[in-house]
Amino acid sequence: MQDKTISIIGLGWLGLPLAKQLTVEGFQVKGSVTSVEKVDLLKQEAIDTYLLQMNPEPIGDLANLLQADTLVVNIPPKAGKLGDDFHPIQIEHLTQAIRQSPVKHIIYVSSTSVYPELNRTVVEDDVVELHQSAAPGFIKAEQLMQNLAPEKSVTIVRSGGLVGYNRIPGKYVAGRTVESGLVPVNYLHRDDAVALLIALIRQPIGGTFNAISPIHPTREAIYRKSCTDFGYELPTFVTSAEPVPYKVVSPEKLIAATNYQFKYPDPLTFFYEL
Repeated sequence: MQDKTISIIGLGWLGLPLAKQLTVEGFQVKGSVTSVEKVDLLKQEAIDTYLLQMNPEPIGDLANLLQADTLVVNIPPKAGKLGDDFHPIQIEHLTQAIRQSPVKHIIYVSSTSVYPELNRTVVEDDVVELHQSAAPGFIKAEQLMQNLAPEKSVTIVRSGGLVGYNRIPGKYVAGRTVESGLVPVNYLHRDDAVALLIALIRQPIGGTFNAISPIHPTREAIYRKSCTDFGYELPTFVTSAEPVPYKVVSPEKLIAATNYQFKYPDPLTFFYEL
């Protein structure tokens, strides 16, 4: 049995499979959801579940959630509805509580959307300051988390576009017009996301890391394959008169730090299911 207690803020599409796998591997696991119905449902699955809403101040049982060795923060930002500052304010409230807690290691799940389209391969050092980022709200949140160091170990995980299982790329473009078919994708399969987070829990390395599959096929190749595999109507691919900007996000820093071997290095071979 593991002697570590892991707390996950956000038992959603990624957080719940992470909690289940950590439990299988012998960790003590607790986590948060935003509705009473979900609390009751997950308790039936033997997951120690607490109600927590970040509105943006925490409402619920944050104190119990922070009784842990490692805290995984996986809160999807709602910038479109609530503005770019809402998520950083959520994180600011959270970090104030973490500072007073026994938590030793924080993993904050950020996003590769922080990188602008620079028409080249991008690495972690390309976006450090707000003015460099295409998603400054995420960078503000990352900086708030990083300010917990050195008293706490802080790992920032910039996740690629999470797909796999019922998140099938072709489903979202079926029958539509796509002008950016030649742009490379920056995807991460959920199974790899879970395994990478567990690797970082076991080996708590501080710093900022891109979590992304190392192979980057084009959107057109991805959409054609998943539409064909699942019977969706193919989109219409249109060549833009102007070059479409792109980025290729590199996972090399994370691979070097963890020696992680991807289960699904190529998004063309990702596992999906209806």
